[in-house]
Amino acid sequence: MEKILTGIRSTGTPHLGNILGVIIPSINIANKNKKDSSFIFIADLHSMIQINNIKTIKNNIYQIAAAWLAFGLNTENCFFYRQSDISEVTELAWYFSCFYPYQRLTLAHSFKNEIQKKNKEKISLGLFSYPILMAADILLYNAKIIPVGKDQLQHIEIARRIANSFNKKIGTKLFSLPNAFLQKKTMSVPGIDGEKMSKSKNNLINIFSSDEILKKQIMSIRTDNKSLKEKKNTETDYIMSLYKLIATSDKIVKMKEKYKKGGYGYNDAKIALYELIISKFAIERKKFFSFIKKESLLDHILFLGAKKAKKIASERLNKIRKYLKLNPLI
Repeated sequence: MEKILTGIRSTGTPHLGNILGVIIPSINIANKNKKDSSFIFIADLHSMIQINNIKTIKNNIYQIAAAWLAFGLNTENCFFYRQSDISEVTELAWYFSCFYPYQRLTLAHSFKNEIQKKNKEKISLGLFSYPILMAADILLYNAKIIPVGKDQLQHIEIARRIANSFNKKIGTKLFSLPNAFLQKKTMSVPGIDGEKMSKSKNNLINIFSSDEILKKQIMSIRTDNKSLKEKKNTETDYIMSLYKLIATSDKIVKMKEKYKKGGYGYNDAKIALYELIISKFAIERKKFFSFIKKESLLDHILFLGAKKAKKIASERLNKIRKYLKLNPLI
């Protein structure tokens, strides 16, 4: 059974895009996978390139852990851990950074996009080397299946290049080449402004917020200026785009009919989307609110997951150190 690995940065509560694009498909694979062949981690080290408040990062870790558990992740069947609890990953990232060309890393989209928005003096080395740490997350465990969003495809390609280059340098296939796993239906979940849903853009829908806030977010979805009587375009409307991702086929057909017939307003469509989210995720929301009150339990679950993962990581790193002519770790 090929290993699967995925992680979410601890930059806030997972939004609907995270849930549909990563959490649900990853859980579907992990819970069916052979025991201990799935690695699900909370990327708190990666989040440091965006957040410098350690307390905020810690609180976010609990939010993400509660979300994974609320959607039914079977932690007995996988490795579920905090990235920062596995120090081997940062050591491996250093080795990779010494072998990967600087110039090639400057072409990474994550770096190029940020350098256009910020003063160069505010760009951290962590942001620049982000793809290297991500490669270490993946290659430390020789994971082959990596559920990611469309924006992460280049980082998977970088990990493949690093693995291939390293294998050639040491003359053996020490690292497997990872493959991106894309959910075509949810490759890019639109936010309330039509752009990809993102915490940094604040265009998200948070199903774990209160009913009042959730409704306010949905009612803020951008629409065109067509009147109540006019027919609506089912292919370009953002409300419909979100509705189609979570509704059953019969409900989608009925909604499309209302759009095409006319006499159905965007306000009505937003209410329908809100009610659908409330009903569809009622159990998961209840579980989330229960887990988030039990921080000691979440810490214990993550500790046990890290303990298991660290054993694999240590064995792998010793093997890597051997090929680099370094002494093994005790």
